[in-house]
Amino acid sequence: MQMAFGKKNQQEVKKEDLKIWECTSEDCNAWMRDNFKSQETPKCPICQNDMATSMKELQVVENNSGNWNK
Repeated sequence: MQMAFGKKNQQEVKKEDLKIWECTSEDCNAWMRDNFKSQETPKCPICQNDMATSMKELQVVENNSGNWNK
């Protein structure tokens, strides 16, 4: 008797360099995706300090909760 163990069909994880916002405080390492920000220039949701833009390679995730960026 032969048993076969097949892998589930997994979709390829799509990653790309995306714009993010990083907290400028040295004591905080919070960040958020640009397409999830709620203000044009967001404050850190953890410590309320200013945030600066940066780039990070991330899995692509669509934000369907509203048109925050438009």
